[in-house]
Amino acid sequence: MEVVILENEDAVAELGAQRIFELVKKKPNAVLGLATGSTPIAMYKKIISFYESKVVSFGDIVTFNLDEYIGITADNSQSYRYFMNRELFDAIDIEQQNTHLPVCGAGENPREIGAAYEQSIVDAGGIDLQILGIGSNGHIGFNEPGCSLSSRTRVKTLTQSTVRDNNHLFGPNECQPHLAMTMGIATILDSRRTILLATGSQKAAAVRHAIEGSISSGCPATALQMHERVTFILDEAAASSLENKSYYRWAHHQNRSLVEQFGNFHEVVEPDSY
Repeated sequence: MEVVILENEDAVAELGAQRIFELVKKKPNAVLGLATGSTPIAMYKKIISFYESKVVSFGDIVTFNLDEYIGITADNSQSYRYFMNRELFDAIDIEQQNTHLPVCGAGENPREIGAAYEQSIVDAGGIDLQILGIGSNGHIGFNEPGCSLSSRTRVKTLTQSTVRDNNHLFGPNECQPHLAMTMGIATILDSRRTILLATGSQKAAAVRHAIEGSISSGCPATALQMHERVTFILDEAAASSLENKSYYRWAHHQNRSLVEQFGNFHEVVEPDSY
């Protein structure tokens, strides 16, 4: 586990985007796992700036998003498809047919949708780099407290706290969904590398539990402790409750020295080299 503590939200976005840029330059047909929510937006803006500078192309990139509300259409401004198009896809040269979300329309069977989404990830060769945020209750994707740590893509009922946290995104006359399709914990752990971004003091308790707490379904993000190559990129506020901050800073400094000597340890290893 790597814990990187940076000064502010902009620095978190910059490093997250840099890690994606490094992967895409090394592997132009990489498979990315993407997240929605407020935290990744600044990172997506940085990625767009890389593309606009003509230093990288996303023409052969494939993406799989973590989640999508059930029964919501792609042209609905509250859908995660709409969000991704607005915040990233429409601003870069990615092929729309290579961008995937676990869409479950009205009347469709969530079990079939979940199984098909899992197979699509396998068919694409697996996720090279998964981007995550974290909820104030420790959820990743829409894997809420109490979920199975061996779960796969499926339908989940959102907790009342998650509904409250997202309420400000919906207008007074809009119906806020309480069900969503989400990648499971096991799906996330299958990624070759994972980066969790967290900013703001409202995430501090969840971040501390995720990094320093016991592994438990009560805080789904603690499952990331079992991931071989996970990086938490935090601003000062999100890291404020960590007990071992000084060690994480020291370890990050030492890691940078190793990178200078031996090369980047954050590059994704090809599947056949495991």
